[in-house]
Amino acid sequence: MLQTERLTLTVPGRTLCEGLSVTIEAGQCWAILGGNGSGKSTLLHVLSGLTTAHSGHASLDDKPLHDYSRSELARRIGVLLQDEAAGFWGTVAEYTLLGRFPHGDRDTEIASAALHRLGLAVLAERRYPSLSGGERQRVRIAQLLTQNPRLCLLDEPLQHLDLRHQAEAMALFRDVAAREQRAVVLVLHEPWWAARFCSHVLLLYGDGETAHGLTAEMLTPANLERLYGYRLPADWMGIAPVTP
Repeated sequence: MLQTERLTLTVPGRTLCEGLSVTIEAGQCWAILGGNGSGKSTLLHVLSGLTTAHSGHASLDDKPLHDYSRSELARRIGVLLQDEAAGFWGTVAEYTLLGRFPHGDRDTEIASAALHRLGLAVLAERRYPSLSGGERQRVRIAQLLTQNPRLCLLDEPLQHLDLRHQAEAMALFRDVAAREQRAVVLVLHEPWWAARFCSHVLLLYGDGETAHGLTAEMLTPANLERLYGYRLPADWMGIAPVTP
């Protein structure tokens, strides 16, 4: 589905990742992990086609992203960025329904189903600005599901969520990938959520080097201590992985 070839990302004076070649398939749920400033958000922007890499390229279904029109990409790729756009003053239902814009329809049944999946149906008629930060974040996830993309790219989707809703969101992302055969890529700060719910992990060390593979192979104490520059307690993986 999504593939990068020799992708290199840079910022002034530093290479974030160099020569990254990775393939993300339908049915897989990927976590991107790395310290602050390691290039996680930058990479997600490139994978979505919002920006271009210093060198190399990304392709979707064997077609370079830059060969797609913006409307074509919007129908195939759903992106949840860290920051919201300008304020929206309508209802939760109206905000969620904006996910149908790339498809040129107003399928209220799809939007309603997405709100139900996030436990938000009771808030459908509330004004979006009146919600708490965590409620708004869940509505944003519902909007992405309403878009119905084959590839979901989410930058820190757990921000503002309490523990219960973090767990429910991660279970949802895993199921969207495994049971609906979509590809899901999540920028996360919590390796334990990746260990429990993600099939694959991509590590960005922030110095140009990367590593990627199956979750169990990537989330070793040695890898994570190097990734975060922090010595982990012996029992950091005290929660066993959860299978679909």
